[in-house]
Amino acid sequence: MSGKGIGVRTIAITGIMIAVVAVFTRSIMVPIGTGFFNFSDVAIYFAAFAFGPWIGFVAGGVGAALADISLGYSQFALLTFFAHGLEGLVAGYLGWEGSRVARFVGQGDTRLRMLLGWLAGTVVMVGLYFVGEAAVPAMWGGLPQALTEWPFNLLQNVAGGIVGIPLVLAVRKAYPPITQMGLGTTWKKR
Repeated sequence: MSGKGIGVRTIAITGIMIAVVAVFTRSIMVPIGTGFFNFSDVAIYFAAFAFGPWIGFVAGGVGAALADISLGYSQFALLTFFAHGLEGLVAGYLGWEGSRVARFVGQGDTRLRMLLGWLAGTVVMVGLYFVGEAAVPAMWGGLPQALTEWPFNLLQNVAGGIVGIPLVLAVRKAYPPITQMGLGTTWKKR
């Protein structure tokens, strides 16, 4: 990709990350209330921090929603799309190497930016699920469901950051060109 627009690589990376999020969501599931605990947030934080906010948004939202649909939790797909999609968007905006925040805070503060992105992404995801479940009892269980699930959603995000951040850092160390693969970067011909 050069200049403006979305290139083939970006589309391919986004598709792969959607699949990775869906697989991580489905791989280990622990039923909680009418939902389930899973490891989707590991993949969402990886996508957001490795490839940027837009790929984090699409991969997080679409991947987790597709997993919900495929697992018989289709009533949660819309809420999941927004909760996990906005988690990836916010985390990527704050923590991605190519973000405006990186230019403001400084390129050397990678871990700090990722921690801020992780914390903000956690607040967004846990908060949206809580408000959504509490506000629409007929579809998402109401306040009792929201009160049951929020600690597990928080734990799910903690696990996501504890695994996802070191994973991004390890991949960047092993394969430095990954930092140039996010949406909005310019591809250089070799």
